[in-house]
Amino acid sequence: MNLDFSSNVFETETIDLAGTREQIVRGGRDLFHKLPAALKDIDQIGVIGWGSQGPAQAQNLRESLEGTGVKVKVGLRPGSSSVEDAEAAGFTEANGTLGEMYQVIGESDLVLLLIADAAQAENQQAIFDRLKPGATLGLSHGFLLGHMKTVGAKFPDNVNVIAVCPKGMGPSVRRLYEQGKEVNGAGINASFAVVQDIDGNATDVALAWSIALGAPFTFQTTLEQEYLSDIYGERGILLGAVHGVVECLYRRYMFQGMSEEDAFNESCESITGPISKIISKQGILAVYEGFDDAGKAEFEKAYCASYHPATEVLLEIYDDVESGDEIRSVIAANKRFERYPMGKIDGTRMWEVGKSVRARRVEEDIPVNPFTAGVYCAVMVAQCDILAAKGHAWSEIANESVIESVDSLNPYMHYRGVAYMIDNCSTTARLGARKWAPRFDYLLTQQAFVAIDTGAVLDKKVFEALLTHPIHPVLKTCAALRPSVDISLGE
Repeated sequence: MNLDFSSNVFETETIDLAGTREQIVRGGRDLFHKLPAALKDIDQIGVIGWGSQGPAQAQNLRESLEGTGVKVKVGLRPGSSSVEDAEAAGFTEANGTLGEMYQVIGESDLVLLLIADAAQAENQQAIFDRLKPGATLGLSHGFLLGHMKTVGAKFPDNVNVIAVCPKGMGPSVRRLYEQGKEVNGAGINASFAVVQDIDGNATDVALAWSIALGAPFTFQTTLEQEYLSDIYGERGILLGAVHGVVECLYRRYMFQGMSEEDAFNESCESITGPISKIISKQGILAVYEGFDDAGKAEFEKAYCASYHPATEVLLEIYDDVESGDEIRSVIAANKRFERYPMGKIDGTRMWEVGKSVRARRVEEDIPVNPFTAGVYCAVMVAQCDILAAKGHAWSEIANESVIESVDSLNPYMHYRGVAYMIDNCSTTARLGARKWAPRFDYLLTQQAFVAIDTGAVLDKKVFEALLTHPIHPVLKTCAALRPSVDISLGE
């Protein structure tokens, strides 16, 4: 994939990731004065939808573009339950910043389509018909492209089509932007893609959109690579896999005789607390290197036993996403909601125990369990390996398998539990996590843990590969490109 691009407004930088050259654009509030030049032909940005990304993007854009003359207007369905929330955020019909969805689409120069993925697929043609010639359609996820490929549809040829995809859920996009008011460069990194450029301005518009959202760094991708890695990643380590991992580890520790509280501490708390923090600041290998000899041996055993079962599930997920089966399953699931709404995922005893553990938590006392770390890192690296084998850029691999997990998502589970993390995400992500978490739980329990407990010969080569894995220097480079502050979720 060619990752070279040029901008008439913003400076680009070149970085080396595992021997490949990628270009990035550095963001920051000091660049907001350049936004009008990049958005020179745009008088109105229509933000369509008020789900996970809509509130964050609408508010961030409005504040970044204040005083520029560019209006940010929210478009919602008539009778939408989100109208009150949008009005509470200052988007109202009275001040001209809230309107009916299709009306806003038709009058906007840049249309950010942030409604649910299944709704995008269902209303695709009606949306395209309302776009005015020469407008720019903006996506924050490639699900629509994936759906269109399955049905043989194409984007209208008289509009620009771009994507800006924040590497975190909407609440994180907003939270870090707000923190960035005090610290320049705070925000969520994003990737961008240009699908159609009919007037030569699409790249600059996409970069301006990303910078206005608060992205400290913007990486290039293609929309196809984005939806493959994103839908795959959220079913993997970002959401589904981490849920399955902590559930099976909690049960294992209980069976071994730990108390409920200790089992939660040694599984979930260990991952979302110190393990995530070490990976965020120092990389995956630093987790292993921080143990004594006994801890290293325990980590290695858990890693070797877990890598192949994790890879088996992850390969199945990628195949289902690539073939379109996963996209079709999301659309089908949405049609079942009237009969069977999405169920709760935190009603078991484990998550009730978690509430009491969090209430008494002392961060410095949370253990770094080597067995837990070995299982978690094995799943994370297995996900990286599949994306690398499928030809994804290293910036995308690092973001979708590591950075988004430890910097954006795990902090939400650490703060208030698994449902608070997963159910702050898109419907597509929520469905995927619920579908695939049990598969990780089952295979790790049935294969990895059985192999350990029966003394089976483990594949030591996968651990040897970890020691010299290309993800380590990639993360070292990316560490210099992380947000300038950690996300804060305190009340």
